[in-house]
Amino acid sequence: MSYNHILVQRENKIVTVTINRPKALNALNKETIEELSDAFSALEKDENVRVIILTGSGEKAFVAGADIKEFSDFDTKQGEELARLGQDKLFNKVENLSKPVIAAVNGYALGGGLELAMASHFRIASDNAKLGLPEVTLGLIPGYGGTQRLPKLVGKGHAMQAIMTAEMFSAARAEQIGLVNEVVAQEELLPRAQKIAEKISRNSSTAISKAISAINQSDTQEGFDAEIKYFGELFGTEDFKEGTTAFMEKRKPNF
Repeated sequence: MSYNHILVQRENKIVTVTINRPKALNALNKETIEELSDAFSALEKDENVRVIILTGSGEKAFVAGADIKEFSDFDTKQGEELARLGQDKLFNKVENLSKPVIAAVNGYALGGGLELAMASHFRIASDNAKLGLPEVTLGLIPGYGGTQRLPKLVGKGHAMQAIMTAEMFSAARAEQIGLVNEVVAQEELLPRAQKIAEKISRNSSTAISKAISAINQSDTQEGFDAEIKYFGELFGTEDFKEGTTAFMEKRKPNF
């Protein structure tokens, strides 16, 4: 499928999805959100895809926010619908995707851009990345899950400060507070993400899918029950048989 604002490139079992609006610093407009939603739905169903890397085109921006021109005249009802549709179509979809999504954060990740990175399963950042949630400067709050995901990643205090001050912080600071897993040089960003993706792709995709679901429920009362349920279910899979057999035969598993 061809898209106007994103690129989808496959290398073996790893797919890189690139938001490709460099003149707009890859800002998320309605059409881009629709295209990303469609792409993730298709990749979810593709049995030959094991890992997805999400990034932005160029070296200036991952995603520099939402396209403010599209909602500057919205009323209360339209604003609520904007947030709900965005979360349902894209942000929650990414978080709950059964396949790992690695955000390779290059340059600015602001507002909806940071929220998209946070919806991904984990984040690698280039050393020139700048991250922040500036919504309060527009008289808003983050509406694509930012108030919910940021505290879980960095703690309530850091989240409160970041959202209330609307300050941008460096990649080094993001790593220090746990918002990103690693910081690498710009030219090493995609190779590093690819290397991690390759390592993931060699493991059981069935087990990884269950792990994602269980981890996503870790802050709920049902989280431990989900972990137990999924753990038990995996004993009935071919991947479990292959993994344990390979271990006992002292060889690498072939999932």
